Amino acid sequence: MTILKIFGFSLIFPFLTVSFGDKVEIGSVVPDFSLNDLNGKVVKLSDFKGKIVVLEWTNPNCPFVQRVYREKIMQSVQKEFTEKGVVWIIINSTNPKHRDYRDAKELEKIYKEWGAVYTAYLLDPDGKVGKLFDAKTTPHMFIISKDGKLIYNGAIDDDPRGEKKEKVNYVRNALNEILNGKPVSVQVSKPYGCSVKYAEN
Repeated sequence: MTILKIFGFSLIFPFLTVSFGDKVEIGSVVPDFSLNDLNGKVVKLSDFKGKIVVLEWTNPNCPFVQRVYREKIMQSVQKEFTEKGVVWIIINSTNPKHRDYRDAKELEKIYKEWGAVYTAYLLDPDGKVGKLFDAKTTPHMFIISKDGKLIYNGAIDDDPRGEKKEKVNYVRNALNEILNGKPVSVQVSKPYGCSVKYAEN
């Protein structure tokens, strides 16, 4: 797996409003967005201004997602860092016409059974937010710094086939570095999983 080390640059205004045609790059300020949660409540990224935010793209029908939850890889990181004040947002960009689509009630039940720990679970049926981040796979992970910049984009870990005894968990490592006041050493890794089921797929 190829891992790139990319160092971000500083921008001034967190949560800028930009065109959804622009994609968020490492080091750039993340534009504000709003999506409905599983209860139909509108949640904005700017609601969490000043906090570290993890975005997790998901699809419960994807075998890769099922494995990282079955092996407790995802939940262990969710629990560890939400307890430290990190905001964890799960986003589902599966379009309603795809066979993998599940409604809010089904999703709530599935992720409760899996023991997921999250701040919000958001629905992105038209895929606008997924495309803004260029989310390619489920899972696909992003981390936003307290000052609103994208500082990680990639996989949860370095074990796409689930065969390694010793895994490098990129998200855990990045969050530990951030909380310890250190720069994120690996800001980009290659995501693995199923393709995000956007409307055109």
